[in-house]
Amino acid sequence: MLWLRNSLFFCVFFLIFFSSIEAFAQREIDEEMKPPLKDRLYFGGNFGMSFGTITFIDVSPLVGAMITNKLSGGVGATFQYFNDNRYVGGESNLYGGRVFGRYNVFPNFFAHMEYEMLNFDLYNLASETFRREWVPGLFVGAGYFAPFGNRGGANFTFLYNLMFDNLRSPYNEPYVIRIGFVM
Repeated sequence: MLWLRNSLFFCVFFLIFFSSIEAFAQREIDEEMKPPLKDRLYFGGNFGMSFGTITFIDVSPLVGAMITNKLSGGVGATFQYFNDNRYVGGESNLYGGRVFGRYNVFPNFFAHMEYEMLNFDLYNLASETFRREWVPGLFVGAGYFAPFGNRGGANFTFLYNLMFDNLRSPYNEPYVIRIGFVM
């Protein structure tokens, strides 16, 4: 089933890429003029939710700054709420933060690196109990920026967690696919 989800992502990614009639570059700054920080900032993030037997809500805002025309960096936060009505005590949440760097390799294509720390209920096999722990993640990958308007757009990012540990990670696999928006 994983191959189907990944195949669907790549089909959507290439459909969006090849259906673009006009190529737009990500926002550029005039490096000679040294614009103030407020003109180099961008805001965005991810938001997701589903309701039913399993309720899932994800809010992950970010703020970044253009350092040069090709290089940007920033910080972000993550909060996720999860409730599985099939189980007593199936409610939990996850929170944390991240720092990231992004380098525009080509117009609309970027390399991405990110360090993340997440706090969540981790199951301890020895004591058969849950306890909250901070778990790190170091992600590397690439993405595509699909612009709309003068400043906004959507990011499609494919990342690999170099610190993935299947016993401690909140992710099911080392690969993470994100779709987010910036303005």
